[in-house]
Amino acid sequence: MNELKTAVGIAFKAGDVLLKYFGRKPSIRFKGAIDIVTEADIKSEELITKALLRSFPDDSILCEEGSNVTGSPERKWVVDPLDGTTNFAHGYPFFAVSIALEEKGGIAVGVVYDPLRKELFTAERGRPSKLNNKKISVSRINSLKHSLLCSGFPYDVATSPENNISHWNSFIRKAQAVRRDGSAALNVCYVACGRFDGFWEMKLKPWDLAAASLIAEQAGGMVTDFNGKGFNIYSGRIVASNGKIHKNMLKILGGADS
Repeated sequence: MNELKTAVGIAFKAGDVLLKYFGRKPSIRFKGAIDIVTEADIKSEELITKALLRSFPDDSILCEEGSNVTGSPERKWVVDPLDGTTNFAHGYPFFAVSIALEEKGGIAVGVVYDPLRKELFTAERGRPSKLNNKKISVSRINSLKHSLLCSGFPYDVATSPENNISHWNSFIRKAQAVRRDGSAALNVCYVACGRFDGFWEMKLKPWDLAAASLIAEQAGGMVTDFNGKGFNIYSGRIVASNGKIHKNMLKILGGADS
């Protein structure tokens, strides 16, 4: 698909932009109490938006930092120019570029690129997911107690009762281990390639999950909301797993407070 090839090329260029800024002391602006944006976010988003419009001038674009474009209601690019901004700003080496095409209400193309590790996760609807052009698949772990899970916390964790802390406390007692490393896009891609067995999180944005959710599904994973229903990138809640531990994850999420 030409869209995938184009999105991959754009992701590589955006990754180069991020690498130019990584390790420097970035210019930071606070969007919320702890929600930040850096100059690298802005420059990456500008590059992605301009490149998408050159190739697909009639399409809509939804971006994290607001470079939105109103176009075709049938085709929308959903973009996170820097997933893991807090990590990036602190010099923590875990962040990615995420680009997805939503077509007729479903995700058709997904690209997540980790420029530090040169790892490119890709997927097209109906075709196997790939990591650096090699087919990937989810893990075969079928026991929660032998599973490595991952999650995160919303930006309002200190002020909202819906903060994922109870879920976290429940999972750390049931799983082999739980990680929190600050990039939902990469975390879900790690489920896709078997590094994690499951991931859950709440209050996420469409650009955090659009590309990675397709990559996980096309790698044989299961992606739903907390109730086990079909996943919607606009719902904010996701459970992504290898499928074998999904029911047990949903049971814990249903039995713990937020």
